Amino acid sequence: MLLQTRLAPDMFTVAQQTHTAAGFAQRTCAPLAEVEMPALGRGDAVSLAELQARLARALNVVESLNAEAMRASAGRRLRTQAGKAWLELESADFLRLYALPNFFHLGMAYALLRQAGVPLGKSDFDGWHRYPEGFSF
Repeated sequence: MLLQTRLAPDMFTVAQQTHTAAGFAQRTCAPLAEVEMPALGRGDAVSLAELQARLARALNVVESLNAEAMRASAGRRLRTQAGKAWLELESADFLRLYALPNFFHLGMAYALLRQAGVPLGKSDFDGWHRYPEGFSF
């Protein structure tokens, strides 16, 4: 099953990589906006529809946040949990040292899907790039 694809036995599956990336979108934005982090649920989606629903919930959370509140977080210290550890970082360090590195889960999900033959491209990954039909590297 595609959602259970992984590169090595000890790494996350496509489903868990995707779930974790969606969780980090929320875990990054909620502290910046000074709102309580919503419950993420488990990362073991058993169907594509279930995973898509989780992604839609994460997107709704992120889109509902107040951008001005997030901008106002500049210079503020944020406290968050990373596994069993608690971190307290200034907001810029929180983004640079904690949040952004964890988006490798999104890249990993993309790579696993590409390896499995899913026809994704860079524009699917970043939303900005556009190439002519039939373009190939």
